[in-house]
Amino acid sequence: MKKLNECVVFSLIGALLFLASCGKETSSTTGWAYNDSNNGGFENLYYFDQETGPGLVLIEGGRFTMGKTEQDIFYDWNNVEKTVTVSSFYMDETEVKNIDYREYLYWVGRVFGADYPEVFKKALPDTLVWRSRLAFNEPFVEYYLRHPAYSAYPVVGVSWLQATDYAAWRTDRVNELILIREGLFENNPNQFNEDNFNTKAYLNGQYESGKRTDGLIDLDPNKETRNVRIEDGILLPEYRLPTEAEWEYAALGLIGNTYGELIVERKFYPWNGHGVRNADDKYLGQMLANFRRGRGDMMGVAGQLNDNAEITAPVYSYWPNDYGLYNMAGNVSEWVMDVYRPMTAEDADDFRPFRGNVFKTLERDEEGYIAEKDSLGRLKYREVNAEDDNLDNRRNYKKADVINYQDGDLQSTLDFENLGQFQDNGGKDGAMYDFSETSLISDRSRVYKGGSWDDRAYWMTPGTRRYLEEDQSTNKIGFRCAMIRVGSPTGLGY
Repeated sequence: MKKLNECVVFSLIGALLFLASCGKETSSTTGWAYNDSNNGGFENLYYFDQETGPGLVLIEGGRFTMGKTEQDIFYDWNNVEKTVTVSSFYMDETEVKNIDYREYLYWVGRVFGADYPEVFKKALPDTLVWRSRLAFNEPFVEYYLRHPAYSAYPVVGVSWLQATDYAAWRTDRVNELILIREGLFENNPNQFNEDNFNTKAYLNGQYESGKRTDGLIDLDPNKETRNVRIEDGILLPEYRLPTEAEWEYAALGLIGNTYGELIVERKFYPWNGHGVRNADDKYLGQMLANFRRGRGDMMGVAGQLNDNAEITAPVYSYWPNDYGLYNMAGNVSEWVMDVYRPMTAEDADDFRPFRGNVFKTLERDEEGYIAEKDSLGRLKYREVNAEDDNLDNRRNYKKADVINYQDGDLQSTLDFENLGQFQDNGGKDGAMYDFSETSLISDRSRVYKGGSWDDRAYWMTPGTRRYLEEDQSTNKIGFRCAMIRVGSPTGLGY
């Protein structure tokens, strides 16, 4: 009898669970049920949390004082203090390594090398950055990128443009693997020329190769299947370079110095204290980063090398900061997204500050359909304009290229003699930033942050900033990728 009662109870529980599972969530505004093909099939899908992409760690956002943390010894006044807020985002745990970049080169060569060798050539790092007229650096020219001994070292000789292309490629490869993992795509190693997986092309219905199934079941009563959409939350946002504010915020790692809302010590470096040696008894005196200690002193004395690296060091060398990020000081300086201006700190917004926006939209034909992909399998974009995009009615922007907004544009220029020339070129480069004539700065000058293996300790403070043209590279600049955090700043596990 007891067993029978237990069976009845379990049967009732099972029935209730079944009935509950049959119930559909309804709209709080119309009362119609979601996810019901009988109601037209509008979907409201369950979403738990953003997946952490390969190589990334979550950087919880917040407020911090951006800018210099010590005396401005060069009197540039290009990094004055300003309180800003940075949203949560993801960032690479380490710099992009030689092995990572070689993987990228291999893919580009395999897919485009036969018919578009210029694409492969465009992606190649400049290994000649190691050459010096009065030093014997030829071994680095030949071996640093390719030899397995340097696989875990940060890639250098990569321009800002090349780093941006790498991030776009990485986005597509990660999302392609997600679709394979979810059983929607076959592993297709025979992608060739324009027939290669591109996230935006797939989302816009312009990539069908390699599908394992026709797609997800479509609740639209007039359709059977569909591609994955942004609304499904399956695919990851884009990998990209971090903004200057994001990089500086992540480098400081103030999460380890905060009690309540009180930051008890403003850091000089990504670690606590104002010194560059470890104060822990176990590691007392060991260097906390890879940098030039003084003239001619790149690594110390044999038998007691101070940072154990004459040039760069493996990316997991030294101790991570409080976010778990390695080498946010020393080893290599790093590209960020921003266009350089000396007065960015005063001009930019105090929420997610950034200079470098050029607003774009997808190219469409006369009937409004998305234009065909280019020869490399990518969708075509164009800058927004007043004629096609009704910018006259917009209040937040009036043109696509706002790089020089309030600092080099028509409203801010003082060079009235060249005003006609300025208007002729559309204000692309203001008279104040005419590269090589009035300034070394242009709208293509990009910021790079942090010190390198060949820099003194001054440059390892996260607030310092320098710039280089976006198509140039050195043996001291590398990069790491970032990704926006969507939804909750800390995750639903908070």
